[in-house]
Amino acid sequence: MEKQIAVFGLGYVGCVTGACFAELGHRVIGVDKDEFKVASLQQARAPFYEPGLDELVQKNVAAGRLTATTRAGEALESASVAIVCVGTPSERNGNLGLEQLRRVTAEIGAEIAQREQPLIVAVRSTVFPGTCEEVVIPALGNPALVRVVANPEFLREGNAIHDFLKPSLIVVGGEDRSAVHEVADLYAPLEVEPCLVRLRTAEMIKYACNSFHALKISFANEIGTLARELGIPPDEVMETLGRDTTLNISRAYLKPGFAFGGSCLPKDLRALVYRAARMDVSVPLLEAVAKSNDAHLNRAIEQVLDLGAERIGIFGLAFKENTDDLRESPIVRMLEQLIGKGRNLRVFDPHIQLDQIYGSNQRYLLSTIPHIGKLMLPRLEELLEWAEHLVIAQKPTPEYEKRIGRSGIPTTSLYRMEAKTRVGC
Repeated sequence: MEKQIAVFGLGYVGCVTGACFAELGHRVIGVDKDEFKVASLQQARAPFYEPGLDELVQKNVAAGRLTATTRAGEALESASVAIVCVGTPSERNGNLGLEQLRRVTAEIGAEIAQREQPLIVAVRSTVFPGTCEEVVIPALGNPALVRVVANPEFLREGNAIHDFLKPSLIVVGGEDRSAVHEVADLYAPLEVEPCLVRLRTAEMIKYACNSFHALKISFANEIGTLARELGIPPDEVMETLGRDTTLNISRAYLKPGFAFGGSCLPKDLRALVYRAARMDVSVPLLEAVAKSNDAHLNRAIEQVLDLGAERIGIFGLAFKENTDDLRESPIVRMLEQLIGKGRNLRVFDPHIQLDQIYGSNQRYLLSTIPHIGKLMLPRLEELLEWAEHLVIAQKPTPEYEKRIGRSGIPTTSLYRMEAKTRVGC
């Protein structure tokens, strides 16, 4: 269904957004203080070069679906949705510069102070989580008829038209579900299912995506540099890595939870970093992985140390569920720290019986926690009867999960990261 849309900011994101929404059949009026940008659109020209944008602007200006103005009031007069696409450049200290965002949202707020029709303000600019609640909504004056959503863009320069009209991801976040659905419906002609999330979640997703892209580029460059120094074709390595869409290029491992461990990841990462240093190849990203893992483990330890319970039960001891492999298990390392801090602990792991482990498994465990035999319990029920609080360090089976739930014991899950309680949620 056709909507009246006002797009604030006719820079790279705003102009592409406005032209593409017009292409989808909506009526769009762009708003910018820059008279050159406004005049360019009025004359059916793109104000900058982006493949396909000039043709899209010409087509939709001629069809009467796209125009522009310097006056916010004119754009908002008949709009039901205002999309904010202003820049949020870096400040000297690395923080986001929100001057343009504050100015535009305050301008919108002033223009709609006496408005009688509802308005949705969709923030498409990249903003840190909490900005919509802490900056945008107050700047709008909190009028009763205005609802705010976050609708981050995922456009690549040089491919922006394609990325908008054939998106791999559409995200709309907000606390007012009707407003979220209304903005999501703007994209209906694309036949892509939008991801409808909370307001702060939408803001965070944009940062997660861009950080992941930067991470992938840096990872490929470090592996490529090391491969080249070893006389190995870098492209052959990374092209082959990309063929695995089950573990490598997939959702695998992208689940916030506990630290990694086991017999492979820590060992191989250390070896790669060591050999790179011997070759005078700088791999700061790879070096930081183990440090990041240690920091995450330390956060989990502090979380358990902060528990008020005197008797703490630990579910899980192996480095992950469905194995009895204890080598470099982060849970073992955690227990070592907790015991050193004087915590009263008992442990149950469904796949570990002390009299049945041997070899490197046994050596690692006994060298780390010599008196582990005094802490291990053979049955979950014994742990549940003894503990005042249960720390779930690995994912339980559905049956164990039911038994834990029926016990009524307070739990802390380390394998599944949960949001902290936030005032105003």
